Amino acid sequence: MAETLLLGKGSRAEKYKVLLPQIESLMEGETDCVANLANVAAAIRQTFDFFWVGFYLVKADMLVLGPFQGDIACTRIQKGQGVCGTAWEKKRSILVPDVEEFEGHIACSSLSQSELVVPILKKGKVVAVLDIDSASKDDFTKTDQQYLEKLALILEDLF
Repeated sequence: MAETLLLGKGSRAEKYKVLLPQIESLMEGETDCVANLANVAAAIRQTFDFFWVGFYLVKADMLVLGPFQGDIACTRIQKGQGVCGTAWEKKRSILVPDVEEFEGHIACSSLSQSELVVPILKKGKVVAVLDIDSASKDDFTKTDQQYLEKLALILEDLF
């Protein structure tokens, strides 16, 4: 990662503008989906120091825990349950400033205070979701959502 990212300098938008090409470069030539998702989760967490960053993969009728960085997580999530299951069901990103105010929130950790979930679609079908939790309320903005949705478009080719 670039030194500016590791030191936490720059706005979030500036960090994403550096991070996304770095992720593309990191994945170049690697065809294994799990290896790539693991590095993507690590790169996001290292850049922004979010509490938890990871992926849930659609397997049959469940979201199943995939590569992640952070504390122990929920292993399976049903469609329509919690923020991840709702993002899967609605096929759209969900930004939650305060998880206590999201009806049906699944508390994998009481330290999670805000959350952003971005679905990854392949041919119009959700194949995975990127789930990011913060230990601070109101930590995510439309900027995060915009750039992570761009990342989701990059990642769809892994599936």
